[in-house]
Amino acid sequence: MKIALVHDYLRDLGGAERVLLALSDIYPEAPIYTAFYSKNSPAGEVFAKKTIHESAFAPLLKIWRLYSPLRFLLPWIWGSIDLSDYDLVITSCSNYIARGFKVGKNTKVVAYCHTPPRFLYGMKTGYDWKKNFFTRMYGLVVAHFLRVFDWESAQKIDHWIVNSENVRARVKKYYRKDAVVIYPPIETEKLSRATQGVTKENYFLIVARLVGSKGLEEAIVAANELDVPLKVVGDADGFTAVANRLRGIGKSNVEFVGRVNDEKLWKLYAKARGFIALARDEDFGMTVVEAQAAGTPVIAFNGGGFTESIIDGKTGIFVNDTDVATLKKAFKRFSQIKWDKKVIMKNADRFGVARFEREIKQLVEAV
Repeated sequence: MKIALVHDYLRDLGGAERVLLALSDIYPEAPIYTAFYSKNSPAGEVFAKKTIHESAFAPLLKIWRLYSPLRFLLPWIWGSIDLSDYDLVITSCSNYIARGFKVGKNTKVVAYCHTPPRFLYGMKTGYDWKKNFFTRMYGLVVAHFLRVFDWESAQKIDHWIVNSENVRARVKKYYRKDAVVIYPPIETEKLSRATQGVTKENYFLIVARLVGSKGLEEAIVAANELDVPLKVVGDADGFTAVANRLRGIGKSNVEFVGRVNDEKLWKLYAKARGFIALARDEDFGMTVVEAQAAGTPVIAFNGGGFTESIIDGKTGIFVNDTDVATLKKAFKRFSQIKWDKKVIMKNADRFGVARFEREIKQLVEAV
């Protein structure tokens, strides 16, 4: 069987790219087709040994950050990719849609949907594009036409996979399609091995891109007010204004670590007293599972995909708001619970890589 993989674009290295990497490991002979591929980027380093084909528009999209304002070209970007020779196409799609490519009469298309495009359906995004009048007007016009393309290309998918029940509800709402939930692959075994014998330290940890949709500002303000030691792992990803504002808010108790490799990150997870995740509508939230795999309990917003991976009072606690008063109560409750590392790690085991590979193979065989 001849298989091809498709992904939005290869530049950042987040949860979607880790899912793509796992798919590529399952099907190592399958080439990856993408809108554009930045070799000198976090994703570029990880996918350097993979066979990657870019769209005809790649040279234009790679100029500065033009791939974002040029989203109106998405129907032509994906339409320029011809996958007619493949028996099966698995597309890893989210905000850049990654659908609408040419396929053969007998080609089956499976979509692993991380989320329908957040900017098209009023969900919070990393950049508040509605704040500026001109970008708001431009964005509203473009979004109208892209919603049509998003809908029409969604109807041509044969089988839908989603990363959470949360996203399954979105796919049903926006595309009127049923989907199978296959949770993303978490390196639970590697995490547990790498963190054996690590001693806890007195700090809380956040791992996220420094953007405006992850609840970072609320967490930093609360940490300042409560004098809680906080480490923030992640980079600006081009959103320098947001990053500078966050660094300006943080006091001496807040340390911005930047981007780190996996081994250092796993140690940071394991040493942390607790992990904080305050995004209000996270698609799934791989980092909260990684924290649990390292034996670290979580304080998370009671919504989105977090509710699918955290057991309140056992592996973490939920908060219904992100104001200082609510978080103060959360930290107090957190400190009163006697956390069982084994229970926390066992909960994370249900999201492991082997489970992901097995469920993907079973679905592909059925297709």
